[in-house]
Amino acid sequence: MASFFKFYQRSFDKRPVITLICANATLSALGDGVAQGSQITLAKRDPYNVERPKPRYDYLRTLRFVVFGGVMGPIIGRWASFLEYRFPLRAVTGGKASMSALVKRVASDQLIMSPIGLVVFLGSMGLMERRSTDEINQKYKDLLMPALIANWTVWPFAQMINYRYMPLAYRVPFQSTCGVFWTLYLSLLNSSDNKTVDRQEILDKIEAQPIYASRVKHDREELVLGQARERIRQH
Repeated sequence: MASFFKFYQRSFDKRPVITLICANATLSALGDGVAQGSQITLAKRDPYNVERPKPRYDYLRTLRFVVFGGVMGPIIGRWASFLEYRFPLRAVTGGKASMSALVKRVASDQLIMSPIGLVVFLGSMGLMERRSTDEINQKYKDLLMPALIANWTVWPFAQMINYRYMPLAYRVPFQSTCGVFWTLYLSLLNSSDNKTVDRQEILDKIEAQPIYASRVKHDREELVLGQARERIRQH
């Protein structure tokens, strides 16, 4: 393990951008892999698909997370450097750490970077999934605030540890390691909304056929009620 950290440190010192891209992309892929594994294990029958086959691992979905994680790695690294410079923890080397500066770092991260990161995540996933503008906007309406509230529930404590104890080179990997479980949450959240959008598209197509109109009306009402119950549960 010590040799791995030495290797990482040497790589970061020589090629910080490439190192952060690889580290964050790998850990993002791990998070989505855990999410898909959980979904496959816990999959249940869909009432709209009686003969639905068992779900398979979606490699393109993981690839999307690799792209997102790789792009965000250097950005998060620059952000951490900015906070290090803007809110120094110690006035002099070896001095006492400033709790005020630490709080400012965490508050800036949560109030500025976290909303931006979630907006970029939902938008980029929508684009890579080839969703329409209306569908992406619906993602923002349905998922942005629940994800942001969940973020503010979990991340302040993790970032307090990160900005207080982690050396600058290890802050992105530490955040990404904690983020494996966050990626699991985002992956499941994004996937659940995709299923809702796809189901609505199917209903729209079937509803055009008069013979199915009454059944689709009932199914649509059930879908709307289910979405309402989910939003109530989340809040």
